[in-house]
Amino acid sequence: MGRTREAGCVAAGVVIGAGACYCVYRLTWGRDNEIIWNEDNDEEEESRNISETGKGAKANAGAGAGARLQGDSKAKAEVAVELKSGPDVKAEAHSKAESGGGLEAKAKALFSILKEQASAKASKAAKLGSIFGTRAHAPGLPCPGVRGGGCHPVRNGARTGSKASGKSKGRTRNKSTRTPALLWPVRKGKFNFPYKIDDILGATDLQKVLNILERSNDPFIQEVALVTLGNNAAYSFNQNAIRELGGLPIIAKLIKTKDPIIREKAYNVLNNLSVNSENQGKIKTYISQVCDDTMICRLDSAVQMAGLRLLTNMTVTNHYQHLLSYSFPDFFALLFLGNYFTKIQIMKLIINFTENPAMTRELVSCKVPSELISLFNKEWDREILLNILTLFENINDNIKNEGLASSRKEFSRSSLFFLFKESGVCVKKIKALANHSDLVVKVKVLKVLTKL
Repeated sequence: MGRTREAGCVAAGVVIGAGACYCVYRLTWGRDNEIIWNEDNDEEEESRNISETGKGAKANAGAGAGARLQGDSKAKAEVAVELKSGPDVKAEAHSKAESGGGLEAKAKALFSILKEQASAKASKAAKLGSIFGTRAHAPGLPCPGVRGGGCHPVRNGARTGSKASGKSKGRTRNKSTRTPALLWPVRKGKFNFPYKIDDILGATDLQKVLNILERSNDPFIQEVALVTLGNNAAYSFNQNAIRELGGLPIIAKLIKTKDPIIREKAYNVLNNLSVNSENQGKIKTYISQVCDDTMICRLDSAVQMAGLRLLTNMTVTNHYQHLLSYSFPDFFALLFLGNYFTKIQIMKLIINFTENPAMTRELVSCKVPSELISLFNKEWDREILLNILTLFENINDNIKNEGLASSRKEFSRSSLFFLFKESGVCVKKIKALANHSDLVVKVKVLKVLTKL
């Protein structure tokens, strides 16, 4: 009985030592996790082995305490083998415990060993923190998904808060899987444009911008230069300056490029410049090219809208309308096919032609789709209805003034003349709009009906 009791005491000492190990592990684990950014896998394995060995020792101690029939020597051998098979920490604790007597001595020995290990781990963590804590993004590198940079620098030291707790619960991530900041895509050789796009420039600076635009083939530089010129062309004094500096041919050359963004920006610059009557005399050289490009480019695209705006400005006066008379059928087809904004812009363009009586015969003789009658529908909003009513009113007035009603035989059944004048469908549609809920539309309808 004496030897069995001694074996039970040894097993109980191991259990208490394992409990002390677990307490120290719990105390040091949280602190180490706050300090260390990326712990090595071998350290985590070591902590896991300590706790698992403690549980194994408890199970074997219970088995040794109940093994009376197998002999006292066999129980002592099992306990000794279990202690030797564990990590070096427990073997060292066991050897110190045997030299000193009692459970208290064994627990103190194990606690001192684990305390030394925890301090060594803390010093290693401080070293890692000093190495990795100073990592930061290189200046000027943009964050993925963030425009113009503005990255938050990496914090010095360790990760804290929810990131640390999330890291401890999940699987350890290897350092090699971290994407370095230097691998982010950066525009190489970015050109530092000498002016801001909203700066109001003088003649000297405008000349420099035109020189940059003429010599560069970089789409980014061309776009910035065109936007700068377009903003400056909104002012009347710069409209003359750009023309006098020879800027119109340089800008117009870019409407031939295949890049839709560059074409759109070039049209916008010419659109602002076309407000000046002297500039219109220079731009008329390119008006046919702009018209053709506007008709064949992608429907409802930004390039098409920019081209239509330029053509609308160029046809405000009667001087250059005859240059576009061959495109009347295309304009009406686009009026039918385009979206809401395209319809608005193309109607403004056609209204410019209807205000010139000299263009009436060519306008009403062109072939138009019969579906245009659907524009006289109360489902459309005010702007669409007012524009189509104005277009009808101007054509009806010009037909009367030019005496074209008597020569109706020369117009085909697919012509605009037949649709607006002879079919009578438009008049019925307009009369149906007399009860429109919008007062402005109702007044416009009554005005048109009084002229019939």
